[in-house]
Amino acid sequence: MTFAAVDVIRTKRDGGRLSDEQIDWVVDAYTRGVVADEQMSALAMAIFLNGMTAEETARWTRAMVDSGERLSWSTGRPTVDKHSTGGVGDKITLPLAPLVAACGATVPQLSGRGLGHTGGTLDKLESVPGWRARLSTEEIGAQLASVGAVVCAPTEGLAPADRKLYALRDVTGTVECVPLIASSIMSKKIAEGAGALVLDVKVGSGAFMPDLASARELASALVEIGVEHGLRVSALLTEMSTPLGRAVGNAVEVAESVEVLRGGGPADIVELTLALAREMLALAGVEADPAEVLASGRAYETWRTMIAAQGGDPDAPLPTPAHTHTVTAPRAGVVAGLDARGVGVAAWRLGAGRARKEDPVQAAAGILCLAKPGDRVAAGDPVLELHTDTPERIPAALDALDQALVIADEPPPTRPLVIETIRP
Repeated sequence: MTFAAVDVIRTKRDGGRLSDEQIDWVVDAYTRGVVADEQMSALAMAIFLNGMTAEETARWTRAMVDSGERLSWSTGRPTVDKHSTGGVGDKITLPLAPLVAACGATVPQLSGRGLGHTGGTLDKLESVPGWRARLSTEEIGAQLASVGAVVCAPTEGLAPADRKLYALRDVTGTVECVPLIASSIMSKKIAEGAGALVLDVKVGSGAFMPDLASARELASALVEIGVEHGLRVSALLTEMSTPLGRAVGNAVEVAESVEVLRGGGPADIVELTLALAREMLALAGVEADPAEVLASGRAYETWRTMIAAQGGDPDAPLPTPAHTHTVTAPRAGVVAGLDARGVGVAAWRLGAGRARKEDPVQAAAGILCLAKPGDRVAAGDPVLELHTDTPERIPAALDALDQALVIADEPPPTRPLVIETIRP
């Protein structure tokens, strides 16, 4: 069935419900270039302003899945994946994928790159010498069978409608739209072929969803779509007002992830890694204690095998910055706040992130948080260490940090890292 694009736009502009046939047609026609960018821009803005029902969102997701290939993995073990909505210092995929694989599940983790203040998993891993992000479908399948985990870029044939629409939303002010965010995330995750999925929906200043109500709305939409498409799915709402761990950037986050896999690392990274691992294993039906597996060193060995399988050298030194700059405490007291967004923007300005998808990133750029909320400091104590290869970027990074650090007389109230879990 064929429609006029302007009629589809009018339906949503006037607050109407798009039919299944309209959705199927417009997504397919846009992917093929029949619907022009300006027409899809108008429709995206109409959706942004008037929303979509749960049924519309599920159908929109299905249409984006159907725009490309749908992968399937036969490894003899249950498949399970995790997706994070993005945060600052959110390196959890790096220790989590090999940990869950070492517990007995298969983890096909197709990941993305960073944009703006949130980091990208592929950018972090590319700081490992030799490691490559792009694999063929056959290479992914072989690695899942031999290693049990893969972290790589999506294949070209995976949800091409989403790839095209994502780029359009980024330049038309329609990114922050729950139905479009939910369908974008889930179309890729459904197409990648995992049987179960755990969603890490971030809440706070460093997240795309800064308040609990909007994060809960997004998490519920994601879970609904997953159920509609036959996935075993749940979502954890997790705190993102303060950077996760002490490292923010690329190589520094890889180094911190290796610390975790070797039995150390910051307590919050270990806590969230284990919480997500337990949820993933429960959905996959695998009985294992991820804390015991992490302590045994088996997850670290899986990490080494996973990195080597993609051409990386797990023993090679990670890149180090040409320049560092230390931010000190302006007064004695307790660190009462370290704003995640401010730290994320600063790391981005140092070269760890990008403003446009085609921009390069610096492997060595980033920030080490030498003090976190609750830590007591004296005047002049080092609090943040800035890393970059281009020192002319440091003043702009310091501007981003201007209001990020708060020193007070009393420690801040503690906040749970995992706020709540949403299940079908």
